[in-house]
Amino acid sequence: MAEDIGSPMDRFCGSTFWNATETWYTNNPDFTPCFEQTALVWMPCAFYWAFVVFDFYYLKASLDRNIPWNKLSVSKMLVNLGLLVITALDLIMALVKKGGDSELPLYDLDVWGPIIKFVTFLLIFIFIPLNRKYGVQTSGCQFIFWFLLTVLSIPRCRTEVRAAADRSKIDDSQQPSESDFSWEEYMYVSFFVSFTLYCCMLLLNCFADGQPTQTKYQRGENEIPELSASFLSRITYQWFDKMALKGYRNPLEEKHLWDLRPQDSCSEVMPIFAYHWNQNVRKNYKGRSKTEPKAQFSNGNVTFENPHGEKTGRKKGMASIMPPIYKSFGGVFLFGALMKLITDTLTFAQPQVLSLIIGFVEDQRTDPQPEWKGILFSVTLFVLAAAQTFILGQYFHRMFIVGLRIRTALINAIYRKALRISNATKKESTVGEIVNLMAVDAQRFMELTTYLNMIWSAPLQIGLALYFLWQQLGPSVLAGLAVMIILIPVNGVIASRIKTYQIRQMKYKDERVKLMNEVLSGIKVLKLYAWEPSFEKQVLDIRDKEIATLRSTAYLNASTSFLWSCAPFLVSLVTFATYVLTSEANQLSVEKVFVSLALFDIMKIPLTVLPMLTVDIAETQVSVKRINKFLNSEELDPNSVLHDSSKPHPMSIENGEFSWGDEITLRNINIEVRKSNLVALVGTVGSGKSSVVQAFLGEMEKLAGVVNTVGKMAYVPQQAWIQNATVRDNILFGQQYDRKRYNKVIDACALRADIDILSAGDLTEIGEKGINLSGGQKQRISLARAVYCDADLYLLDDPLSAVDSHVGKHIFEEVIGPKGLLARKSRILVTHGVTFLPQVDSIYVLKMGEISESGTFDQLVKNKGAFADFIIQHLQDGNAEEEELNQIKRQISSTGDVPELLGSVEKAIKLARTESLSDSISVTSADSLMGTGSGGSLRRRTRRQNSHDSVASAASLKKKQEVEGKLIETEKSQTGGVDFAVYKHYIKSVGIFLSVATLVLNFVFQAFQIGSNLWLTKWANDENVGNDTGLRDMYLGVYGAFGFGQVVAYVGCVVLVYLGGLAAAQKLFAHLFGRILHAPQSFFDIQPRARILDRLANDIYKLDLVLPELTRVFNSQAFRVLATIVVISMSTPIFLAVIVPIALLYYFAQRFYVATSRQLMRLESVSRSPIYSHFGETVTGAPTIRAYNVGDRFIEESDAKVDKNQVCKYPSVIANRWLAIRLEMVGNLIILFASLFAVLGGQTDPGLVGLSVSYALQVTQTLNWLVRMSSDIETNIVSVERIKEYGETKQEAAWELEQDKDKPKHWPEEGRVEFQNFQVRYREGLDLVLRGVSFNITGGEKVGIVGRTGAGKSSLTLALFRIIESAGGRIMIDGVDIAGMGLHMLRSRLTIIPQDPVLFSGSLRINLDPFEIKTDDEIWKALELSHLKSFVKSLTAGLNHEIAEGGENLSVGQRQLVCLARALLRKTKLLVLDEATAAVDLETDDLIQKTIRTEFKECTVLTIAHRLNTILDSDKVIVLDKGQITEFASPTELLDNPKSAFYSMAKDANLV
Repeated sequence: MAEDIGSPMDRFCGSTFWNATETWYTNNPDFTPCFEQTALVWMPCAFYWAFVVFDFYYLKASLDRNIPWNKLSVSKMLVNLGLLVITALDLIMALVKKGGDSELPLYDLDVWGPIIKFVTFLLIFIFIPLNRKYGVQTSGCQFIFWFLLTVLSIPRCRTEVRAAADRSKIDDSQQPSESDFSWEEYMYVSFFVSFTLYCCMLLLNCFADGQPTQTKYQRGENEIPELSASFLSRITYQWFDKMALKGYRNPLEEKHLWDLRPQDSCSEVMPIFAYHWNQNVRKNYKGRSKTEPKAQFSNGNVTFENPHGEKTGRKKGMASIMPPIYKSFGGVFLFGALMKLITDTLTFAQPQVLSLIIGFVEDQRTDPQPEWKGILFSVTLFVLAAAQTFILGQYFHRMFIVGLRIRTALINAIYRKALRISNATKKESTVGEIVNLMAVDAQRFMELTTYLNMIWSAPLQIGLALYFLWQQLGPSVLAGLAVMIILIPVNGVIASRIKTYQIRQMKYKDERVKLMNEVLSGIKVLKLYAWEPSFEKQVLDIRDKEIATLRSTAYLNASTSFLWSCAPFLVSLVTFATYVLTSEANQLSVEKVFVSLALFDIMKIPLTVLPMLTVDIAETQVSVKRINKFLNSEELDPNSVLHDSSKPHPMSIENGEFSWGDEITLRNINIEVRKSNLVALVGTVGSGKSSVVQAFLGEMEKLAGVVNTVGKMAYVPQQAWIQNATVRDNILFGQQYDRKRYNKVIDACALRADIDILSAGDLTEIGEKGINLSGGQKQRISLARAVYCDADLYLLDDPLSAVDSHVGKHIFEEVIGPKGLLARKSRILVTHGVTFLPQVDSIYVLKMGEISESGTFDQLVKNKGAFADFIIQHLQDGNAEEEELNQIKRQISSTGDVPELLGSVEKAIKLARTESLSDSISVTSADSLMGTGSGGSLRRRTRRQNSHDSVASAASLKKKQEVEGKLIETEKSQTGGVDFAVYKHYIKSVGIFLSVATLVLNFVFQAFQIGSNLWLTKWANDENVGNDTGLRDMYLGVYGAFGFGQVVAYVGCVVLVYLGGLAAAQKLFAHLFGRILHAPQSFFDIQPRARILDRLANDIYKLDLVLPELTRVFNSQAFRVLATIVVISMSTPIFLAVIVPIALLYYFAQRFYVATSRQLMRLESVSRSPIYSHFGETVTGAPTIRAYNVGDRFIEESDAKVDKNQVCKYPSVIANRWLAIRLEMVGNLIILFASLFAVLGGQTDPGLVGLSVSYALQVTQTLNWLVRMSSDIETNIVSVERIKEYGETKQEAAWELEQDKDKPKHWPEEGRVEFQNFQVRYREGLDLVLRGVSFNITGGEKVGIVGRTGAGKSSLTLALFRIIESAGGRIMIDGVDIAGMGLHMLRSRLTIIPQDPVLFSGSLRINLDPFEIKTDDEIWKALELSHLKSFVKSLTAGLNHEIAEGGENLSVGQRQLVCLARALLRKTKLLVLDEATAAVDLETDDLIQKTIRTEFKECTVLTIAHRLNTILDSDKVIVLDKGQITEFASPTELLDNPKSAFYSMAKDANLV
């Protein structure tokens, strides 16, 4: 061996370290043995030592302990041990065989080689039991180490095998050889044993270790496989396959989802965030002692410190959420950033390899390089792409996790804060705004984290790209850069224009939705008046404006997408032009062209993202400000109420002064409640009664005085707060269910009858805000909750206001009063009822926020002070029942001398008699039957029932509910794929011409693009360009022309897609809305309004904005993929053979993903809304939650809901990664084959090769987008499906018929009405409501219709208007069968004054005459007759006075008079009067009656009466009972017959 060895490495090995001729410039490459034994072994070792810190981190972070020994870990130990033994043996043998007196010299390598390996193996050996002890199931660093070691040992295998062959040749040659091969033989055996063990370790590291025995969190059956997946399975997301398969076979449901990873759950994320938040809060106080180092984490509750602190510490500024977020989640984020950096670097390696491949092909003509180099380049390209795929997959995964955790932390911080904010804070923002903090602002963070790294990554990518471009093209790059930079502000300008249009479009959309909402809520009235066409026109007018705005947006969108799609082209055109025109010497070569194009492509994404990112960051900045403001807002003072048990009475306030944040509300308050006493607070409205109760609860700001309460508290608020849960859950309110006590409470609170009527008893779910309960029911459930809670102190804030007097009496006796369930408790009762006051222990009278007098009932009546005034005022309100008044009369007269009081009582009794009730109905059911109405007295509720005419009799309703279970149809959640018919429907709506044109233009665009690239290669390959400037300019000109073609085709294509989408949206909306207006009334009874609105608003929004955009991207990406395949096949036709298997791979990945992902998205959005609705509920019910002291339970509930949402969210994030990895690998295969075939296929045109490889490089991105888009299109096309489904609803009869035109202009001329054996039911399958009714009314007769609730009175009028169609028999008007007329003809010739006055937002004029056919004089005349003239005259806008939604800005009486004016304007021969006594005071009622008697003297009038005195003067009376006529005669006749039903009704009403 030569001794003059040069480099230190050569000396280290005793042989050459690197020999270029042997390794590179040869047809048979090989490394030197020294290189194989040093560099190739030390690289993996160095990697492991560098990254071992991660292994330590995972040990520390692990939540589990103790994995039992199993086959896997034992095998790992043994194999590792084997390696240690062999390495040690290598060292010993080297020392024995070499050096010393042996003739073989001992080199450093022989000593240090084994030592380095030994130490590395030892470290891994130590980690095996450590990982077991700390429950770490797999290690990525170890896997990568073994992988690298195995792969890098392969060259040495080849060397050793060859050397062995050479040795055997020498042995076989029989020539006596003095050389001793024993050392080489030993090394040969030792290496191959080691190599086998490496492979074993690699294999063993592909699997994860067993389950740990000790875990911090219970590991369920359903735990997420990721926790016990191996590293390999984690980076390929192979553990997700099961879910993808399941989702593909049948739609996923909630039960199929895995449990949440413990480290993402609230219980892990919150303490960390709370700890950093509290530190941050403390930092903001100067001069505070630094105690409490840890976050308090007692029994699972995280406490957040109040940033307002006690009133002492001086505040430096607002505590911000940003520092705690960095500290809590920054680690994972930084790790992600490191990965991003690696992938960015790898991205730029690709164009470099591309230039090597082009060089390789160029040399094929002149001086061919050995083939193995081409293969090496192709494989390198593939390896780079694959590495990038895996690292990016992990990067996005990490970022999503950080996003989810930040969202969890913020949602929970906001929730906990909302339970403690003071009333002043609460006043500053509505519940909706607070919920938005959670729904919008916290969500925004999550969306931003994924892209946040682009802040540094984008500039870095742009910088690197420019650097490499400069190397290719020199300063000409700056010209291209200038174009890019100019495009950014242009884009910004267009974007801001788009924003203004969007705002305008939102405004129109809101207007349209508001109007549609009104139309749907007043649909019955519209039908009765035949006003639908007018409102349809109004809605469609707004819709036209909306579409016009959208159209302008579409043009702008087209211009931005044009900018971005043609930007790369413009840039390359400008750059290349500058390059060739600046100097004769500058020639384009193929390599320059394609490397530059690849680099320009890389720049495209960061340049697009940067402007968007800046906007996003600005928006998130706003979110941060809003969240900070909320989390720093003032909290309730927990010390405002003391709990000092040494005080004599359980509840007391001494010299209290309180405010609601601004001026003083209560002053000089002194109240004491003795043990087991009942104290009443009375006073006029707004005198501060409820405020006193709030002061006891600590809800008000205490300015002075002492509030003291001792014992457990229960509170019944004035406005009952009902949760969206079952009735039973609302009453138990988190306590144990004790049947006996529960039943006792229910009976005492008079809830038994209500529960019996509900479809599922007390397990019936109550809608949000108690939507399906009446006011009285809510109030009683709220009371039952308090009684069941069995507290010591009771604060009852007017619990009897919403219930009938009978029920109120029952509750007072059974619950509140001296003999009730609460008799032993201390209680405060706020009340307006005078009846119960004699039974309370003491009364406090409030006036203007002060206590004006106090004492017992008798004392106060004698005082003749404020209390006496209160009683008189109470009587004048006139809403007391007669017996109640008699009771008061007795009580007052027993106290002795108070004549003026007695006088007013007498007056009130007289008033109550005159307006007594005709429909008497039993106490409990009246209040609970229909669960509507929140009016106070029994009378008012009964009338509400009648308005609910879709209810047959109460009894049959109950029966029906048991049979049908539900009135409202449940919405079908779509599962599975979407029918092709839906796509066909959509394409038809877009229009066949537009659809085809779009595809053609897309095709033309791609053709131009390929053309321009082929032209470039032709140019670059042309030898003569250098000498001929004319030729050069021709090439440049044609290249520019190709670009122009691209621009035109692309813009045309985009514009057509948008316009087609809008045309479809407009068509589908008009059709849908028309169909809905034509639907029969029964359709609106079973479809909730919100659902119909959702179709008209949300689904149409998707058609307007989402679908066109998706279709556009989908089309362009699909054609892009086609173009790629065409280009690659052009340069290497053999590629077509690989396309089929690759396409199959792609297809399966796509099918599996779409099915699973779609369902996961649905589940996620379903599980998201409960978080917000629960939060909204909490904000409204915060005082109740605090009073009962159950805040912790609500926090737990909220946490559980957030976790449940994560359970759905996490798999859908993973599904995205799963797909990305698979698709990108498909793309990487395309890259591999495209480049391999180009190199091996003997292709000599470098231009084509460059083109095909550069297209292949982009295909991964495109494929990814394509699947995303196709799945998004499937998700959103569901909107078309839903609209189509509603567009096919059953319709009512035609509005106009030909034969109607023959009817006389003033039909009906006489007003004769005849019912012939008429039968009717509300919907198919329900009982008949009218069973064979026959009667005859001559023209001009006045007929009253009476009967108990559910007798069918309203049904009679509805049948007359054909709102419900007959089930037998017929109705004749003036001898014409109404069933043969068009509905509008019929309805516009009858007049009705409906029971509830419905007004629409818009001018008063539109409300009277929506078709604008009457003159002003006629309208004023009608207003005068309906006693509204003076009122309308007093309005500034007169007839154009804007009426608010639902007529909110008019009193109920005025609304009723507007309905009368409508009737007067129409004035037909037949008037139906559905007596509206609910809303109207006696005066208005008299006015209406008087007008009707005079103005409709000649008309036939049918009156549905609730009060008999209004129909005593009618010509005939119809008495209905159970859908049949029992009596039909004149009132006097019926009253003369004491046996008649009418007589007994009159008797009940004290009229006879």
